[in-house]
Amino acid sequence: MKILIDNGHGSNTAGKRSPDGRLREYLYAREIAQAVVNELKRKGYDAELLTPETTDVTLTNRCRRANEATRKAGGTTKCLLVSIHCNAAGADGQWHSARGWSAHVSLNASKRSKRLAFYLADAAREQGMQVRKPMPGQAYWPQNLAICRDTNCPAVLTENLFQDNREDVDFLLSPEGKRAITALHVNGIIKYIEEEE
Repeated sequence: MKILIDNGHGSNTAGKRSPDGRLREYLYAREIAQAVVNELKRKGYDAELLTPETTDVTLTNRCRRANEATRKAGGTTKCLLVSIHCNAAGADGQWHSARGWSAHVSLNASKRSKRLAFYLADAAREQGMQVRKPMPGQAYWPQNLAICRDTNCPAVLTENLFQDNREDVDFLLSPEGKRAITALHVNGIIKYIEEEE
């Protein structure tokens, strides 16, 4: 199984940071994405960064890369993609009270994408995260997200807590927080692969 880890926004995306500037989403997502890839490789899995660049790569190009990797891997059952982000309750540079972790799939999500989201959410709960849900019993938020909509393989976008919540930022930047965010991605992906094979 080819595992593609997408680290979202690049350094030239405006905003995308905590109000105090301690957390910049593009840096944080890249650090976590690299840690996830490293840990999956250490465990013997075929994982790679979809976007190793530090600057923005367009969604069109990211989806094209994912679809090419899916084709080379042998089709949609042989590849998966997880795009790592941090959420925000506002775009006003202020602190907010919203908290929690969430998984997002496209409006046209496959059953495999939904299963992957379920396993990631379950792994987040196991790491002690508050998992945000659109309704009871549904572990993922359906949205019109290009990185999930326009890729052929199962794809999930994770929002790893809120970059405009003080407590979430403190946790995200702590060693234990980084370990937990990395572990939930690794564990959720591995559980999905084990169930699919």
